[in-house]
Amino acid sequence: MSGDNELVSIFKALADSSRLKIVGILAQQPTTVEQLAAMLGLKASTISHHLSRLAEVGLVSARAQGYYSIYQLEKEALSSNMQRIFSSEQIAAVISTIDMDAFENKIVRDFTTADGQLKTIPAQRKKLEVVLRYVVKAFEPGVRYSEKQVNEMLAHFHKDTATLRRELVGYGLMRREGGGGEYWREE
Repeated sequence: MSGDNELVSIFKALADSSRLKIVGILAQQPTTVEQLAAMLGLKASTISHHLSRLAEVGLVSARAQGYYSIYQLEKEALSSNMQRIFSSEQIAAVISTIDMDAFENKIVRDFTTADGQLKTIPAQRKKLEVVLRYVVKAFEPGVRYSEKQVNEMLAHFHKDTATLRRELVGYGLMRREGGGGEYWREE
């Protein structure tokens, strides 16, 4: 079973209030189907179904004792599964196929023409910041630019170079020396 499928199976097994109650009871003491049914007010067949779902993912096991099966929680399996599920590597693997830049890419597409010019400067702060991060890529980190050079470069994106320049500095994407001095891209 792949990592994603295994995670989904464990979460599905635990995504039921009756199964969570069964896990809670079994965490206290090993118990029979009949005892669980009485405690939870459910039919023995329903309890057996829940136990089989928990056993499928290795959280519950049974041992025979006379005529009864005694069910117990596999605490080590539960603990190791939870540690594995919430490990940085596992969480990273789960999202590895997700485009984390999808929102920013959509904003850039929405606000630019095919040749990369801005249709408009966004009014919303969040969208403006995305567009500014797109624009600032035109500047090389560590290179100093005169205000005239900055305006020429920004004119390729939009005619309102003063707003773009001011916002780039305001968002900390570019720095400048006071009094019309040089500008540079923050690394």
